[in-house]
Amino acid sequence: MNLLSAVALGLLAVTALPYVWYLVIYAWARPAGSPADKQDWEPTVSIVLPTYNEAEIVATKLDDLLALEYPMDKIELVVVDSSTDETVEIIQDYLSDLASPELVLLEEDERRGLAPALNDAYEAASNEIVVKTDCDSKLPDDVLREAVANLADDDVAAVTGQNVDVLGGSEVESGYRGIQSHIQQLESHLDSTLIFHGPFSAFENDAIVPIDPNSLADDTELALKIRRQGKRVIFDPAVRYMEASHSAFRKRRKQKDRRGMGLIRLLVQHRDALGKYSRYGTVVLPFNWWFMIVSPWLLAVTLVVGTGAAVSLFGIAGLALPVAVGGFVYLGQKDLLGPLQPLYSIFDTQVSLLRASVELLRGNGDGTWDVDQELREAFE
Repeated sequence: MNLLSAVALGLLAVTALPYVWYLVIYAWARPAGSPADKQDWEPTVSIVLPTYNEAEIVATKLDDLLALEYPMDKIELVVVDSSTDETVEIIQDYLSDLASPELVLLEEDERRGLAPALNDAYEAASNEIVVKTDCDSKLPDDVLREAVANLADDDVAAVTGQNVDVLGGSEVESGYRGIQSHIQQLESHLDSTLIFHGPFSAFENDAIVPIDPNSLADDTELALKIRRQGKRVIFDPAVRYMEASHSAFRKRRKQKDRRGMGLIRLLVQHRDALGKYSRYGTVVLPFNWWFMIVSPWLLAVTLVVGTGAAVSLFGIAGLALPVAVGGFVYLGQKDLLGPLQPLYSIFDTQVSLLRASVELLRGNGDGTWDVDQELREAFE
């Protein structure tokens, strides 16, 4: 073994160590079920729905919301819209003959980005619980009752859930979400989780604070700020939703890279929380720092050094290593890795996080989002 080989193996061991640590914690904690003291509760709810040119799918979303097993007279629908199509007219026509839910419509003159729109919507929401959902997601009829049951616990002020069916059939995203759900369940049983999900998250209205107008991780930022106020923010696997996602490598990049940029920037902005807020700052945040910021760079360096070591040992045959990695990526993006598919899902996420880091270092990233017609067809 030469020096390069020893360095490559050392880098690989260092990269893997925090993941092994989390596995040990998981085996010790054995998290199961809801981390909250769930109780029957039926508070008033404001459902916040940001819309931008949703004419093709907004009626389907309204069907979804009206099918919720919850008294509609206890729900208000807060729509914040910046569309240039007939989205608003469709919403108004749909609800015009219904006594409830009450519609609170905020029409923007220009598209400012999601975070400023959400700040206005949260301020307009008047009910005890505020739920944020996306137009291109589907909800089971019990999701609202499961969510508010968590918020009956005095220690809990926010709850999110898991994507149980990736619309569009992405095995890559499905594999990653499965792993992520286990991580978030562990974090919630230890204290609180970091990542909150746009398709469905619920918050106590009194706990909501303004988010950064330039935020790219609005739901997670709000949850993080609530945790810093002293309340727990949790993931409950019984709170479910469905969201569309691509499997193809290039198509998935923009969707995942943008999410990665938002999360990385948020962690850096709140770096002073490390070591504070009980296990949230001593276990949860350090692991997410490693996974999102440190590990992607270490993995990239390990691949470069490993290739150099293989070439130095075996000559041109050492290029089999990057070729093998390329084959792994090709098969993974085609959903052809069988039991190794979840491993590729993690690798794919690390690629996105590395790309996101580079884009942030270049000063890129804004608060607007693009319409993905193909994903909307999966939603329909």
